[in-house]
Amino acid sequence: MIRNSNTANNLALDANNLSDLRVAAKKNSPEALKATAKQFEALFVNMMMKSMRDATPQDGPMDSDQSKLFTSMLDQQMSEKIANRGVGLADVLVRQMTNNPNGRGGQKLAEQSFEPHMEPVVAPHGPTNVNAPVGSFKPQAPHVKAFQDAMSGHAEEASRATGIPAKFMLGQAALESGWGKHEPKAADGSTSHNLFGIKATSGWTGKVVEAPTTEYLHGVPQTVMQKFRAYGSYAEAFHDYAHMLSRNPRYGNVISGSHDATSFAQGLQKAGYATDPHYATKLSNIINRSLV
Repeated sequence: MIRNSNTANNLALDANNLSDLRVAAKKNSPEALKATAKQFEALFVNMMMKSMRDATPQDGPMDSDQSKLFTSMLDQQMSEKIANRGVGLADVLVRQMTNNPNGRGGQKLAEQSFEPHMEPVVAPHGPTNVNAPVGSFKPQAPHVKAFQDAMSGHAEEASRATGIPAKFMLGQAALESGWGKHEPKAADGSTSHNLFGIKATSGWTGKVVEAPTTEYLHGVPQTVMQKFRAYGSYAEAFHDYAHMLSRNPRYGNVISGSHDATSFAQGLQKAGYATDPHYATKLSNIINRSLV
């Protein structure tokens, strides 16, 4: 039988506990089914938290491999606590598996819960799909939805004019501005509407703001002051960004060679849009995992 006294406190990645779950699930006992459903719920919560972390830029001066490790450990513990309190998924799974006509609900769920290439999906008003492929579930945080709702119209307008997919532009605007929270501002606090971090080079004749930004020198992040373009609106910012990508020879191969979000992001990094060595990965993750 499963170690009931430890199950509630070992929901996340305890290999021995997972083995116990599989053994107990074969007996198809109610206790095993409930414990397996709780384990599944913890993994589900942890996946949601990981997706939200991936969608948030983590390249500040206080970020490092060590801080990311401890953040991951914290997320794991939070997932356990949330699952212990319950979000309703475990109860749904128990009811669904209990009504399974083949009588192997607990064993089947245990086998599927720990498949390395499967990701759980919960329909808003329907049954749980435990066989959905990776990437089919996209939890969208409130700030992500608010940003996409506010900027989609501008992105679609720029897309119609240039052919650049609106979703690609939204993803880069989100990455460069931290979902609109960190766009360059003037000394008086007024916004530049510059969601794309476009610098004011010698050929720029419009307004300018000077603000700190993170640049990578030999892979090491450094905070420096830079001059950025300032726009009168977000629509103007999207138009200028799309015009730059479609007209500047530097980015000529980005559009023509982009077949999906990954190739688009890699093309931008190769063309030198940003100095962050992980820029392409961050951008493709936002486009693929956060935006709908």
